[in-house]
Amino acid sequence: MSTRPRFDRGHTDDLISFLAASPSPYHAVASAAERLEKAGFRQVEETEAWDGGTGGKYLLRGGAIVAWFVPEAAAAHTPYRIVGAHTDSPNLRVKPLPDTGAHGWRQVAVEIYGGPLLNSWLDRDLGLAGRLSLRDGTSRLVNVDRPLLRVAQLAIHMDRSVHTEGLKLDKQKHMQPIWGLGGDVREGDLIRFVEEECGLAPGDVTGWDLMTHSVEPPAYLGRDRELLAGPRMDNLLSVHAATAALAAVATAPGADALPYIPVMAAFDHEENGSQSDTGADGPLLGTVLERSVFARGGTYEDKARSFAGTVCLSSDTGHAVHPNYGERHDPTHHPRANGGPILKVNVNNRYATDGGGRAVFAAACEKAGVPFQSFVSNNAMPCGTTIGPITAARHGIKTVDVGVAILSMHSARELCGADDPYLLAEALRAFLEG
Repeated sequence: MSTRPRFDRGHTDDLISFLAASPSPYHAVASAAERLEKAGFRQVEETEAWDGGTGGKYLLRGGAIVAWFVPEAAAAHTPYRIVGAHTDSPNLRVKPLPDTGAHGWRQVAVEIYGGPLLNSWLDRDLGLAGRLSLRDGTSRLVNVDRPLLRVAQLAIHMDRSVHTEGLKLDKQKHMQPIWGLGGDVREGDLIRFVEEECGLAPGDVTGWDLMTHSVEPPAYLGRDRELLAGPRMDNLLSVHAATAALAAVATAPGADALPYIPVMAAFDHEENGSQSDTGADGPLLGTVLERSVFARGGTYEDKARSFAGTVCLSSDTGHAVHPNYGERHDPTHHPRANGGPILKVNVNNRYATDGGGRAVFAAACEKAGVPFQSFVSNNAMPCGTTIGPITAARHGIKTVDVGVAILSMHSARELCGADDPYLLAEALRAFLEG
């Protein structure tokens, strides 16, 4: 069998670089902004007055980014085409008093963020990354991307029941990573270490948002390299695809004649409910869209007309059919790796897709020449949710839930088809073009 990939892997190669450079939401939005800058976008500040000029713009707030391109043909009431995603992933996050330990081991106190598969974090070499808040009021990103921490599993000789009763992990007692040897706990030790790593003076760091990440890089997998294994695909795969799609649309011939204003919005805190100033349940997206209308000389009536014609694709990973657990899936809906993006449906509004939304996505996929699949949960299984229903309800705009089918969702290392990221990006590009 030929080992030649089905598609040009340039997009997936860039996704690998994006995942490796984005161990935290703060790094992810910086990585996205870097790509948008190369496409001619410029950053705007929330504290400054916005002009009504055309072209690409983006706004950063913590671990969230909203970017949009205003064509020359845009009027104040021009509708938006939005791709929404989220930047956060389940992991282990450093507590306010991080220095701890027992029995001669030095450890870091962590809190469980979101709903990770805890066993996937055991016996894995972990780095440390995130955002530092400094005494002078500025902030700085930090990424210690080398083996620094490890959550050690108990040996089989001391837990003989693990094979008969399953692995049982206490989130408080069993998930604190080791990072050295020593006697007494040394208060402030971890933050002093981080300051040294960043070339900062002792006491410069007065606040932090730090988290662990696996230092094993993303990689193609399988005999024919048709799979991709890596961290944080839920949901940086969608953030990367949305960024690539927006940049492609904004730099394509005829961009100034687009019938819609294309937007990419990547939020933080989806994994714990989206209720924050950078989450999808906060006012960030609505504020940006409103200010853009008003900056172009629009009125409240223009804003209402714009929102009424707006459509959002909520892009988040979904579940590929699992070869070892096929019975957990709906009998007639089996999304497969490299089968194209998935359309996610739930009649109880855990996903926002309806028949009209399906038609919008089907048209985009047809335009892009991309196949798509449908996902619906087994009736006996609770269905997860996304930013889709939140976006639809909060802003009153039609929203459709889509994504890429993966295995090992919420693991420290997930798995997808190596062609699917490109197929998703192409569908998103066609959607943003209108």
